[in-house]
Amino acid sequence: QVQLVESGGGLVQAGGSLRLSCTASGSIFIIGAMGWYRQAPGKQRELVATITGSGTTNYAGSVKGRFTISRDNAKNTVALQMNSLKPEDTAVYYCNTNLRRTAFRGWDDYWGPGTQVTVSS
Repeated sequence: QVQLVESGGGLVQAGGSLRLSCTASGSIFIIGAMGWYRQAPGKQRELVATITGSGTTNYAGSVKGRFTISRDNAKNTVALQMNSLKPEDTAVYYCNTNLRRTAFRGWDDYWGPGTQVTVSS
């Protein structure tokens, strides 16, 4: 069993900052990429940022320069620092990770339940 627990969402004014955190726990052999996705009402889920186990990052163009993704491999944690937030950043943010539960299993994708981020204008 693997669980992803997110924290840090909330309501903030435009221009403000929030920090999201996600911890993976349970039966884990190795974690590969970790990332954040978001889904706004009436829209499809979209990539926000990802980070590989070696620290290579990838960002959506709309957040580049404002958001920073980081991870702590020892704690199985990924964080998303969001600065200069805009109303269009309002969405449910989901943590995602690709991992192997044992040395004999392949890679599987896991998702957190999501955390709401609301940016008021």
